[in-house]
Amino acid sequence: MRLAGVRQYHSYLGAFIAPSVLFFAVTGALQLFSLHEAHGDYRPPALIEKLSAVHKDQRFAIKARRHAPPAEAAHRGEDGQADADHEHDHAASSSKRATARGLVLKWLFLAISISLIISTCLGVWMAITSSRRKVVVWALLILGAALPVLILAV
Repeated sequence: MRLAGVRQYHSYLGAFIAPSVLFFAVTGALQLFSLHEAHGDYRPPALIEKLSAVHKDQRFAIKARRHAPPAEAAHRGEDGQADADHEHDHAASSSKRATARGLVLKWLFLAISISLIISTCLGVWMAITSSRRKVVVWALLILGAALPVLILAV
């Protein structure tokens, strides 16, 4: 197979999967910072909750809200408070490091998500503008967007 043929098939496959790639990149970016879930005074728009349910559970519905489980009683050794204080200090410093590391990782994944969105849009643009069979590219793009919607509707 020649390189031109590989490029053409790559364009066709890219056009077909581009809507899903964009969907997962956008909804995944929203989920990084829990923008799909209610917390505190924040209530996400219903559409964001539903799109998140498609991303996570493959269904277009708002998930029933569950109450947080009650906190379990802390177990302490014979030294009582001294052991608990030491464990608390160690857990707090580990928790701060984990929180900072998690936040940095979230921002990195957000940058990756944005890059994926930009790269996918550029790929679609290149497929449409460079293809000799633009109708096929457009048809695959539309099919790639419509097929998941149709499957969810059934």
